[in-house]
Amino acid sequence: MGEQQLAEIASALYQLPLEGFVAARAAAAKAAVADSGRELADAVRTLPKPSAAAWAVNMLAVHRPGSLAELAELGTAMRGAQEDLDAVALRTLSQKRRQLLNQVMDTAREVAEQQGRRLSGAVATEVEQTLRAATVDEGAAAAVRSGRLVRVLSADGVDRVDLREAVAVPGVLSLPAGPPSEAGAPVTANDDGAKAGSAAEGRRTGGKPPTATVEKPRLKAVGTKRPAPTPSAVERAAARLAEAEDAAQSAAEEARRRAAEFEAAEVAMTRLGDEARSLRARLKEVDEEFELARRQRDSAAAQRQLAARAADKGRRAEDLARERVLRLRDTPD
Repeated sequence: MGEQQLAEIASALYQLPLEGFVAARAAAAKAAVADSGRELADAVRTLPKPSAAAWAVNMLAVHRPGSLAELAELGTAMRGAQEDLDAVALRTLSQKRRQLLNQVMDTAREVAEQQGRRLSGAVATEVEQTLRAATVDEGAAAAVRSGRLVRVLSADGVDRVDLREAVAVPGVLSLPAGPPSEAGAPVTANDDGAKAGSAAEGRRTGGKPPTATVEKPRLKAVGTKRPAPTPSAVERAAARLAEAEDAAQSAAEEARRRAAEFEAAEVAMTRLGDEARSLRARLKEVDEEFELARRQRDSAAAQRQLAARAADKGRRAEDLARERVLRLRDTPD
């Protein structure tokens, strides 16, 4: 079974509307049996259905890839500023990230609606969380841009994102820089991973250390890491402060948005409540008017019956009187 072939099938499936994913996956598995055999079909059947937030991010990757590219570029700049411990640049870039995230979130909502789905507040929060994680490390940015995301991402630390089971067919995930991680396993920034990589390189080269000319940059999280100067406690604190300020301001903006949504919902609820009370009062009036009209109709019907009988009686009396007049005229004096 070719992993690239599976990745192509997965990419096509994750571009579809979320509601049709399961049926499309079953159809793709059935087609794979005929084309490539049962092994590929079984692999297609195991492709997980993406969460609503992951689907929305995939729609961005398919329909607005430029937005994700901007976030990736900004993330590269932020990581550089962090490694250089440039608090001023990091603060400026953090402000720019807030603005860009707001813009990309507007785009995400627009694209989702174009694809027939409106993002709820909870899903939108998860989408923004995933997009923020894409600015934290390079591997997360590559995962987001792959279009095969199956769950949301979260930056648990300053420079690390857990990508386990986050992307369908991770073995063919293209990283922007540095060697790719092993299929299905996240690459971390600990020293053991670096040592394991060095040992593997030594085995490939017959125990000889790699030369400086072919040395590749060491992955940081799922990206690359540049050598950084040893930071002082003040510099480390300043870098963390810039991140904390960014997170606090983002949380405050989110709280304001939620408060505005609540106020709008409360106003709408009050207006609809007033309308409902007014309609109930009007309905009561109409019911009373209807009951009065019904009684008037019944009374009119009874009067009509009486009038009809009186008219009939009058016609018979008239006929009798006419006959009497005629008889009297015909009788001789």
